[in-house]
Formats: sequence, structure tokens, C-alpha cells
Amino acid sequence: MGRPYNRFPSTLRALFALLAFFVYTLTPLTASARRAPAPEGEDAVSAFIVKETGRPELLRSKEIDKLLSPASLTKIMTCMIAIESGRMDDVVSIPLEATQVEPTRAGFLPGEQIRLRDLVKAAMVNSSNDAAFAIAIHLGGSVEAFVSSMNVRARALGMGHTVFTNPAGYDRGFYAGNRTTARDLMMLTERAIRYPEFNAIAKLDRVVFSELATGKRYSLRTHNKLMDRYPYTVGIKTGYTSMAGPCLIARALKDGKDMLIVMLNARTDRWSLASTMFDRGFGAETGRTVQVAGIGADAPLRIATSTPALPASMVLAERTRALEALRRKVESHRGQSAVAEIHGMSMNGQSEAKSSIKIKNLEQPKSAVAAKSRVKASRTSKVALKAAKKESARKRQLAKAQQRKIKSKVALKSAKKSGSAKVAHKSRNKERQAIRTARKGAAKRSTADAKSGKKRSRKEELSLSKKSERSPNG
Repeated sequence: MGRPYNRFPSTLRALFALLAFFVYTLTPLTASARRAPAPEGEDAVSAFIVKETGRPELLRSKEIDKLLSPASLTKIMTCMIAIESGRMDDVVSIPLEATQVEPTRAGFLPGEQIRLRDLVKAAMVNSSNDAAFAIAIHLGGSVEAFVSSMNVRARALGMGHTVFTNPAGYDRGFYAGNRTTARDLMMLTERAIRYPEFNAIAKLDRVVFSELATGKRYSLRTHNKLMDRYPYTVGIKTGYTSMAGPCLIARALKDGKDMLIVMLNARTDRWSLASTMFDRGFGAETGRTVQVAGIGADAPLRIATSTPALPASMVLAERTRALEALRRKVESHRGQSAVAEIHGMSMNGQSEAKSSIKIKNLEQPKSAVAAKSRVKASRTSKVALKAAKKESARKRQLAKAQQRKIKSKVALKSAKKSGSAKVAHKSRNKERQAIRTARKGAAKRSTADAKSGKKRSRKEELSLSKKSERSPNG
């Protein structure tokens, strides 16, 4: 038979094979090309503001009114309230509740004596949550009461979209619920940098302090890597949780310009992006800026009347806790009477608690009471410091006395041991002498016995010989 008929020439078959190869190899590439690329740069940030301090214009911005979690940026408000209290020299006894928070922690132990100024440094520089809670409990009497004062201060600053539920920045667990916006955080930061002590603390990259009673040393470092990467940086605060993402509020000074950046949920390298933002901000022209009302160091304070779009149950729970803590605190004051009225109101079809507390002083004006309370607090802190010093000196004396007692016991034992060794040595010598004497006596007695035995045997032989001579023969 002849060769079978081939419908496709060899050249055509080669072309089909080559086409199939290209289709097979290029299909994954085209599929991956259709995927959306990962966001980069400013697109990877949920909200941000670049702004020169003291001016109302925003150089660059994105989603400035979007509600987001601030994470540890919350501690700026906590520390600012501590500075505004004028009690930075207070000695704070670390409460148990402050030591039971989640990391980051400085590692304080219950009952340790730490100055309020050092707690503020730990909270701002190292973002220590135990320091933030210790500040809140010391100044407010409870976490809830202090959080209530944080919200009052936020409203006074015009932070109309901000709700605080804890002083550290937790967005999960029992204290979860902190929400704010980039605009509100810019207002807060521009207010905080008016205080020289805040600026001095915010630019530190490391803090070292000691516990007052025992002298235990704490050395804490910052998490702000921008201070090493951008030469014009002067602080201020970092933040991070899994929900909030990487957050940053940074400040830089260059060529007479004072620049601030607020960055929330940066899903990229926030340090490189912040450096780029600062460079663009320092090189920006004034005509290209955006005017935004309500932001600026000289902007008038405005009281917000709107409520953030948060779940009503969360707001209700937070306000109920704060109200109860404030009621307990007010009722504990002597010479004051508190009247608390809780009215029901509607918000988006749900009930919400609205509280108003009226306090009347029945004995003295408020200014006199406040002055007396400040004097009393100052005296109390001085007395506590003196007591701590006395207690520390007493502990040192007790330790020295204990060491002397231990040394004397050791010396006595060694003396007893040396004395007993001498007695034992003497007794051993006496025993050896007695043994030698006994041996000598035994040797003498054996010699004498041997001599006496020889004499007896000689006498017996003589007596026998004499008897034999006397006896007759048979």
C-alpha cells in the first residue's frame, strides 16, 4: 500500500504547535495583568493631611472626615490632659488595673511609685498602655471618668467626629470604640504643640527614669523610625493595631516652615511615604493649597453639635459608664451635692442616653475649692514623696542590718568550727598517747610473764631431777 494521505503539511503543523505554545504560556500572564495592582503611595492610605502649622490651608489631603480608628494616636489627648492638669510632679502609685492591659507595656508593677511626668514620657515615646491607664486612673479616679473628660476636651477643641472610650487606643475588647478623623487629629495635634513640655517629650527617641521607692530603672525607646530616616523630623506619635493599621502623626521643621502630617491606615511603608509628603510640603507653593475651615492654630474653637455615626449601643454604653463614674466621684466630695438627670432621646430610631450633671457648692466658691484642692494635692504629693524616701531609707537600713547579722552568724560558725577542730585535735592526741601507753604496758607485761615462766620451768626441772635421785631402783 502507498503512504496515507496527510491533510496538514509539516509547515502548517509547526505553525499550529507554535501558536499553541504561545497561548499556553501567555494565558497566565494576561490573567495576572487583569488583576488590580496593589495600591502604592498616597493611594494606600485611608486618610491623611499635610499641613503647615498656624495656617488654615491643607497642602495635601484625602478623606479628612472619614471615621477611622486612631490606635495609639489616642495617647496624644491623654498626655495633653495630663500636661494641662499642672500635676506633672505628682507621684503615682501604679494601680493593679493598669498592669493588666495588653502590650505595648513598660512593665510597671502594682504599687510602684512613678512620677506623672515619667508616665507621660512612657506613653508618648514608647506608647506604653500601662502608663496611659495609670495616668487616667490617677487623674480621673477611674478610666471611665477620665475618658469622659477626654470627650469633653475633644468637643471643646471642635473635634466633632471623635469618640473616645479608652485612654490608650484599643479598638477591640472591653474598652473598644475609639473613633476619629484626620481633621480632628490635626486639631488635637495643633493644640498639643502649643505646650513646650509636650514638644520636649514628643521629640525624644528614648526615655530613662527610675521607680522612686526602690530605684528600679526603666529604659524605653520610641517606635518612630521616621526620626532616623528623615533629618528634619521632631516627633510626634505612632500608632498601630490590626484594625487601625499603621498610623502616624509627624512633625518636621525646615527653612522656617513647621509641617505636620496626619496619616491613618497606611497600607504601605509609612516612613518613606511621610518623607515624600514632607518634601512635597516644604516645596509646595501657597497658591496650590486648599482652604479648609476649622483647622489651624489660630482657628476659633467650635463646639460640635453633631454626633458621630457610630452604633447607638456603643455610645450608650460608653456614656453610661462615664456617667456612673462621674456620679460616684461627685458624690464623694464633701460640701457638694450632685443632681444627675438622664433623659431619653432618639438617634436614628434608637434610644441614647443624654446626661446633664449640675453641681452646686454649698459652702465655698468653686475657685476657693479648686485652690484648696490643688494645695492639698501638692501637700499630699510632697508627703507621699517624703514617706517613700523614708521607707526606702528604712529598707536600706534593714538590709544593712540583715547583712551584718548574716556576717556575724557566719563568723560565729567559723569560730565554733575552728574551736571544735582544736578540741578534736587534742582529744585525738590524747587517744593516741593512751594507745601508745597501753601498748607499752602490754609489752612490759608480756616480757615479765615470759621471764617468770622461764623461772618456773627451771625450778620444776630441778625438783624433778632431785626426786629421781632419791627414788630406789626396782
